[in-house]
Amino acid sequence: MCGIAGFFQTKYNISNEQTYYFLKNKLEKMKNAIKHRGPDDDDIYLSGFLNNNGFSDKTEFPNNIIGGFVGFAHSRLSIRDIKGGHQPMTRAYKNHKATIVYFAIITIVYNGEIYNTDYLRKMLSSFDISFETTGDTEIILYCYLVFGTDIFKELNGIFSFVIYDNDTAIVVRDHIGVKPLFYYHNNREFVFSSEPKGIFAYGIKPMINSDSWCEIIGLGPAHTLGNGVFKDIKEVLPGHYLTVTTDYHHNVKVKDLCYWKLKAKPHIDDYNTTVDKCSYLITDSIQKQMVSDIPICTFLSGGLDSSLVSAIVQDNLPDKNLNTYSFDFVDNDINFKSNAFQISRDKPFVDIMVNHINSKHKYLECNNSNQIDCLFKAVDARDIPNMADVESSMLYFCNLVSKECRVTLTGECADEIFGGYPWFHRKEMYMQNTFPWSCDLSPRIVLFKDDFINSLPLKEYVDDAYETSINQCPHTDGETITEYNRRKISWLNIRWFMMTLLNRMDRCSMYSGLEARVPFADYRILEYVFNVPWEYKCYNNQVKSLLVECGKKYLPPEILYRKKSPYPKTYDPTYEKLLGTMVIEEYKSNNKLQKYIDYNKLIKFINSPKDYGKPWYGQLMAGPQMLAYVLQISYMLRKYNL
Repeated sequence: MCGIAGFFQTKYNISNEQTYYFLKNKLEKMKNAIKHRGPDDDDIYLSGFLNNNGFSDKTEFPNNIIGGFVGFAHSRLSIRDIKGGHQPMTRAYKNHKATIVYFAIITIVYNGEIYNTDYLRKMLSSFDISFETTGDTEIILYCYLVFGTDIFKELNGIFSFVIYDNDTAIVVRDHIGVKPLFYYHNNREFVFSSEPKGIFAYGIKPMINSDSWCEIIGLGPAHTLGNGVFKDIKEVLPGHYLTVTTDYHHNVKVKDLCYWKLKAKPHIDDYNTTVDKCSYLITDSIQKQMVSDIPICTFLSGGLDSSLVSAIVQDNLPDKNLNTYSFDFVDNDINFKSNAFQISRDKPFVDIMVNHINSKHKYLECNNSNQIDCLFKAVDARDIPNMADVESSMLYFCNLVSKECRVTLTGECADEIFGGYPWFHRKEMYMQNTFPWSCDLSPRIVLFKDDFINSLPLKEYVDDAYETSINQCPHTDGETITEYNRRKISWLNIRWFMMTLLNRMDRCSMYSGLEARVPFADYRILEYVFNVPWEYKCYNNQVKSLLVECGKKYLPPEILYRKKSPYPKTYDPTYEKLLGTMVIEEYKSNNKLQKYIDYNKLIKFINSPKDYGKPWYGQLMAGPQMLAYVLQISYMLRKYNL
């Protein structure tokens, strides 16, 4: 994995040495802003363009106005072809098999992993290509040179990349959106980065507006696909690519194109065939994602999803020497409170799995100090308020894992795809005309000033986000109301809740230079399971029955039939008291926060008992997480001087 950033602009188009170094300095700042994503190597690429005649050597500057400049910055986490995978990467190709022989030179900056490189290499075997590396970056370049943009849908992996080709930038994001890619665009500039901070390092000022607050308060920690939360910051949509060009007047033009999307179609396979196909797709995805030139590990919670991933990885490792990691909190054996969402602790089930697959396991714990310290680091990683201590603890754990292993496979996304959450099963939840994991706005606004909240079109904004999503939901003719609602809840989970968790996993892992892979988020699995009827997904009332069937070959019954329990969180009352004290101190010291938070409401909230069983987002974010979320908002306001 890596961090990428860069620009395609005509604002600074004077071709002299001063302009070159001015833009080179911008690229260096952008590269440094995303350096945490790739600590092993880094470089930049800077070129001018005019009528297909680019230059990159500062000794060649003509003394006139050119079309503009393209710049790429890259920071690399070395996983595959450690010696040969340096970026930005440039390749030339002369295509003799095309109707018209042409010669092209293109450059790429790329973040991600392509898992079907063997298949793609075979596709290229009949063409006159001499590979200089064994990595996937070069495969993408030559695939694009030979097949053009049609190849994007054939890439199986997690990726975001930008290709500079003949005075055009091609900006691409993977099918599901596992790897992030943000951008800013005006008439003279297109600026992109793996994270918003890279765009800010270019010189774009961070700003928030009414829509930003509606995202943060009404939808957060989720955000609307394509919306970067900050004013004028956008996100490349999953399964889309952009073409960035200039017109006759040197204006920068952006065209958004879709290369892949989920489609609804009748499911014709019987239950046993469906189980067999799911088993194949899951096993194949995990096996493909084991590719690495350095050791891999897995996150192991003792739940069905991570246990299945860990068992299949161990089964396919030649040396059967898998490192696994689980997460918990100091004294959680004393403080844990079972509730409707979180029934049991993970550790007893982790013990079962460790003994079952004979992995080399490490139990990692987070204390209150670690968790609070990482609340602010999580904003540094994400740039916006996020899943509070659910995110800060993950960031802390990823940092610990990264010291021993640089690649991990996780069980993320199985619940969203196979129907594991309560809102898939409870009619009163999936029949609501709003997001079922965040159905009540009142807990979200309880600490804010009335006049501020009343100034925002909060309910209208959330309702519009929901309705827009529902209207985009693919469906087949003749579906019953129940079938359509099942389809709808699946669609909402994929487009919203799953994306929140994928964003968390990407930023938390990459903040410490750890590559986290998500084999359940293989687009082939998503395409197939999206159209499987609910009676197969919950066969004989067994939650995630397809995964249970797939796991019978690998897992003991205690794991197969364990009731769903989400990512762990602390139940230490001391942590809640620390948060209360910190929020009061933060309120008194930050006049920016005072504009939005009501002090009397804050004191009342801190002194009232918190109901851990009634989250305001997902299954984990309840009263204490609201205090932590406010701390993150305050930190964002200070950090970016908003």
